[in-house]
Amino acid sequence: MNYFEFFDIPVSFLLDEAQVKRTFYQNSKKYHPDFYTLESEEKQMEVLEMSTLNNEAYKTLSNFDKRMKYILEIKGALAEEGKNQIPQDFLMEMMDINENLMELEFDFDATKFNQVKADLKSLESDLLKTVQPHLENYNDKDSNEKELIEIKNYYLKKRYLLRIKENLNKFATL
Repeated sequence: MNYFEFFDIPVSFLLDEAQVKRTFYQNSKKYHPDFYTLESEEKQMEVLEMSTLNNEAYKTLSNFDKRMKYILEIKGALAEEGKNQIPQDFLMEMMDINENLMELEFDFDATKFNQVKADLKSLESDLLKTVQPHLENYNDKDSNEKELIEIKNYYLKKRYLLRIKENLNKFATL
């Protein structure tokens, strides 16, 4: 059973997060191990598994990035870690930002730091705008491979930008 089935909601990249939270709390009450202390050991183990599933489902479904990764995995669109290919055109775009990062590493400049930060924010916003229609209109029953590839590429690019931001933030603490 996948997390969407467990929470009885359709597979979607954009969810009603308040509904996800309500379902989590309902399941938490329903599967709380303290309510089953007088049951058989088998029943207690079953409830503990359901409680664990509820917690894992909530952690995944309540976080946009984790939810996106989870959907791409259950749809078979995402290869195992380290085997996904980031589009070459995007990597070419990133060359200037990576060069600026290297310069910052050797010679910190607050103006350049702020410019790189602004460039990353703008790039993230542009990426989201291009994929937003796919995220909003995704229908698990009618999804197509091209749509999933667009979403996958967005996910991979977003992760790449996150790593750059983490490296950039190291310079802010120096």
